[in-house]
Amino acid sequence: MKYRAILLFGAPGAGKGTQGKILGEIPNFVHFSSGDAFRGLRVDSTLGRVFVEYASKGLLVPDEPTIELWEQSVHGLIANGRFNPEADTLLLDGIPRNANQARIMHGLIEVKAIFNLFCPVLDKLVVRLQRRALKENRLDDANVEVIRQRLETYKRETRAVLDCFPEELIHQVDSTQEPLYVLLDILKVIARIPKPAISDGATTYTEALSLARNDT
Repeated sequence: MKYRAILLFGAPGAGKGTQGKILGEIPNFVHFSSGDAFRGLRVDSTLGRVFVEYASKGLLVPDEPTIELWEQSVHGLIANGRFNPEADTLLLDGIPRNANQARIMHGLIEVKAIFNLFCPVLDKLVVRLQRRALKENRLDDANVEVIRQRLETYKRETRAVLDCFPEELIHQVDSTQEPLYVLLDILKVIARIPKPAISDGATTYTEALSLARNDT
């Protein structure tokens, strides 16, 4: 079966991780951050060494190890009971990162919505990333040269992923808003997404909430 998924897109520093973590606290949503998964690897592991090699230059990790890590992570979430493919939706943050990854994952995920967190002023992203580097000691946000390389890589490769999906799935969200308002814009769309069959025949999150209230 394909995993139900919602994709969070945006340049580095646009707030994908912030929104993904918040949404991941909602029942039946499971957040997966490709960047967090790579940063959580042991640096002496095979995948860990690959990540350090590319991230230190502001480059994307090649497709094969990226997809491999994602599949390993999802299987781990299933094994430990944190993700139920029949009832839950994956919130994918940072994957797929280019058009080839999108093609590879076409047979693995069923995309229900894509949120593109855009920031019209890239200098704001540079400032955000520098602050994050100091706060979280992140290798891939280490200096301005690396940051600008990451932003150029995003413009060159990752934005092309949006062209791989139907336009009606893509929702533009202004990431320069306060995080609360970004979240509200996302939730308005999520509330309309059909959910897997659940008790009493509810077909959307809104209907499910209504049924729950009626039951009480």
